[in-house]
Amino acid sequence: MAGKQSHVVIFPFPLQGHIKPLLCLAELLCHAGLHVTFVNTHHNHKRLANPQALSTHFPTLHFESISDGLPDDHPRALNGELLIALKTSIRPHFRELLKTISLKAESNDAPAPPLSCIITDGLVTFAFDLAEELEIPILSYNVPCARYLWTCLCLPDLIEQGQLPFPDDDMSVEITGVSGMDGPLHRHDLPGFCRVKQADHPALQFAINWTQAQRRASALILDTVYELDASCLSHMALMFPKIYTLGPLHALLNAQIGNVSKSLASHGGLWKSDPNCMAWLDSQPSRSVIYVSFGTLVNLTRAQMMEFWYGLVNSGHPFMWIIRSDIIYGAHQIPAELEIGTKERGYIVDWVSQEEVLAHKAVGGFLTHSGWNSTLESIVAGLPMICWPNLGDHYIISTTVCQKWKIGLQLNENCDRCNIETMIQTLMGPKREEIQSSVDTISKLARDSVVKGGSSHNNLEQLIEYIRSLQHQI
Repeated sequence: MAGKQSHVVIFPFPLQGHIKPLLCLAELLCHAGLHVTFVNTHHNHKRLANPQALSTHFPTLHFESISDGLPDDHPRALNGELLIALKTSIRPHFRELLKTISLKAESNDAPAPPLSCIITDGLVTFAFDLAEELEIPILSYNVPCARYLWTCLCLPDLIEQGQLPFPDDDMSVEITGVSGMDGPLHRHDLPGFCRVKQADHPALQFAINWTQAQRRASALILDTVYELDASCLSHMALMFPKIYTLGPLHALLNAQIGNVSKSLASHGGLWKSDPNCMAWLDSQPSRSVIYVSFGTLVNLTRAQMMEFWYGLVNSGHPFMWIIRSDIIYGAHQIPAELEIGTKERGYIVDWVSQEEVLAHKAVGGFLTHSGWNSTLESIVAGLPMICWPNLGDHYIISTTVCQKWKIGLQLNENCDRCNIETMIQTLMGPKREEIQSSVDTISKLARDSVVKGGSSHNNLEQLIEYIRSLQHQI
């Protein structure tokens, strides 16, 4: 009987922004009756909030962990050392784990059925090599937004056309040759690695190799709403045999398992949430609070932190600001006037359960780095955004949010306190009604997609059927 059950190994890139959505996907597959082995590094598995609760609720969800070869006190930021660890240490350990899982599945008292497929994070490109070597079907899940992935897939064409590398420093020049973007694309919308001077620069080549590797997958899974990205998805469909859009994944999980998901919401996180933040929000007027978070990767200089801090205090609005212990470069001393202003109407904390905070009735806007997970969570919560893009897909997301969907305001990279103050006052004041109307439209579209009959709901059912159809024995 167990042999007929599908068994999926899921392997995220070892950062929180990648682990949490893939854990959502794992829970959805387990809820449908599939067996899932979720693989983390030892370091991240130790930090994972209460995985036992998830395994109790989803009996077919099993956790495994492997070494990343880095010392315990290593910061594990998105840099060359982590990428080297993927190749030199994580790759061989993952290969051995796959072989062990397969051998165990062959025994009569096997705890899990034979392996059906791997769902890898798209950034873990060595998984494609291992899948081909071991003859295991592989599907690719990509955390960045679909428009970013499609743009990166077009990088070789842009190089061939002479549009990359940029011949000058004018970031306002329009990029041609990337169809399906619902409007013009400009140099400033492209990620930092496109600003290099040579086409053979390692950062640019890494992006090209990463995206081209996705074409080796038997299917592509994206955390987006089909209706939001239909134009670029139609072009991507010419490259990929199967594309499953399942976004917003956290909302799809909520729709599938209801209130239970709220009690499990923080379990995909690696950071400990503040237990008192909700009580502070309860004390604030409806839609009065500006929530500020720059995700898990963005760092600030002391000067940038001071500009944001003065802008928040001087805006006159209550604010909740997530300041991670590692967010700032170097030591910093807080001016007395900022301490007073923060005490009067601010709440600063290391980390929170963002889904819960954004859904709170006191929150009226989100000052964000424009990470895709945060953007989707804000859309589902029906909140307008102030976007301060910083790296990767943030730039193209910010442009889409502010100029195409018109559900946010764009803060320039060289932020200053006066601009931040004005942006907050504008978002929470005169522009509120106009932006909120657009937000409500996009939010309804996203929420409709995850209920029965919606595109993401239907795509999940089709993905499950596809996985069940895969028969494999290593």
